[in-house]
Amino acid sequence: MTKTPVISAVILAAGQGTRMRSSLPKVLHRLSGKPLIQYSLDAVQGLSSNPPVVVIGHGADAVRSAVGENARFVVQQPQLGTGHAVMSAEQLLKDEADILIVTTADMPLLRHETLRKLVEAQLGNNGPITLLTGFADDAHGFGRIVRAADGSVQAIVEEAAATPAQLAIRELNLSIYCFDAKWLWGALKRIKLSAKGEYYLTDVVAIAREDGLTVQANVLSDFNEAIGINTRVHLAEAEALLRQRINRQWMEFGVTLIDPAATYIESTVQIGRDTIIGPNTHLRGKTVIGEETTIGPNCILEDAQIGSRCTILAAVIEKAVVEDNVSMGPFAHLRKGAHLMKGVHMGNFGEVKDSTLHPGVKMGHFSYIGNADIGENTNIGAGTITCNFDGVNKNPTVIGANVFIGSDTMLVAPLNIGENARTGAGSVVTHDVPAGEVVVGVPARPHRKVEKSD
Repeated sequence: MTKTPVISAVILAAGQGTRMRSSLPKVLHRLSGKPLIQYSLDAVQGLSSNPPVVVIGHGADAVRSAVGENARFVVQQPQLGTGHAVMSAEQLLKDEADILIVTTADMPLLRHETLRKLVEAQLGNNGPITLLTGFADDAHGFGRIVRAADGSVQAIVEEAAATPAQLAIRELNLSIYCFDAKWLWGALKRIKLSAKGEYYLTDVVAIAREDGLTVQANVLSDFNEAIGINTRVHLAEAEALLRQRINRQWMEFGVTLIDPAATYIESTVQIGRDTIIGPNTHLRGKTVIGEETTIGPNCILEDAQIGSRCTILAAVIEKAVVEDNVSMGPFAHLRKGAHLMKGVHMGNFGEVKDSTLHPGVKMGHFSYIGNADIGENTNIGAGTITCNFDGVNKNPTVIGANVFIGSDTMLVAPLNIGENARTGAGSVVTHDVPAGEVVVGVPARPHRKVEKSD
């Protein structure tokens, strides 16, 4: 019975990234809501038999903290080139891996499917190396691939050492490899120190050829996958390309984007079919949107849970829950802990924080509701404010069902207003209101109906 080969992955993440001009390690700069290194971890997920090994160096503690338990780590110290980086993982992997994927933490557009095809090619390769190449008119500083007469890879020539004829070669080495691991550990020890004092992983190609072994290449169909991040300009280019990829996927799934070029959806967002996203809308973090909902234009949603058949115009929603059939805005703001239940209507320039609005609540424009629980079918008049902060503590306001709060009412918490109660416009309510009672004035008092004389 043929043994299933053990596949391991090494992600190179030790570089300083000086051209980013940042105190943050390059691989922790964020792209579409995730650090760069997370894209490399996602790409190898399911290919590696064990958690990948991340080679860290500059900002090692920060990278280790950001990745957490999703990987194993080795520290490259000192940092003596890519060959030395892979050598750093030998002690951890030499008795584990049959096939070794080597990739980098600064190529966030590289797809899982691309690496899977690379592994499949190496599994069918009699030689010890299959590497990823691509064709481009702009070499982006990559080394050139020199092919032998039989089509195999004869050599990799670094750009700085290439002749004019070699510089004209359009096939480029993309620095992504799949190795026969047991062969690689011995080959790494044969790499010679370069003039710059580094050990280059590309030198193992020449070592394989010296041994009469075949080096194969898989050609990347979409060169955009190979874009590496070395500067903030590169980061912006990758952001634009990733946005196009994400937006296309959602449109193919059944989501309407009115203007994809002006729609910003992070890779962690989920959207239901037949939802419409208007221009200048930003969907971030763990936002989830239901079906047949209209978002935007001009919305920002972060870690928001939005139901189906909602209409949200020009609103900001942060860490809040919106159930089905809710309408909001324009210029509404839901802050952390806000929960709008089914059928709620929230008017212009309203704000809700740490509060629940039960089904059917109507909240008028220019109102603020904080630390409150609002009962079913209650009407919150325009300009209503829950005065919930006394300078030390946040205090609760509880309003029962079917209550009518008149426009411009100040609700001074802590406060309880019973079912079917009413407040007059402009009231300042400082004491609890029993069910069914009407209060008016400043401070609000029970309203006594005046009978007309005969």
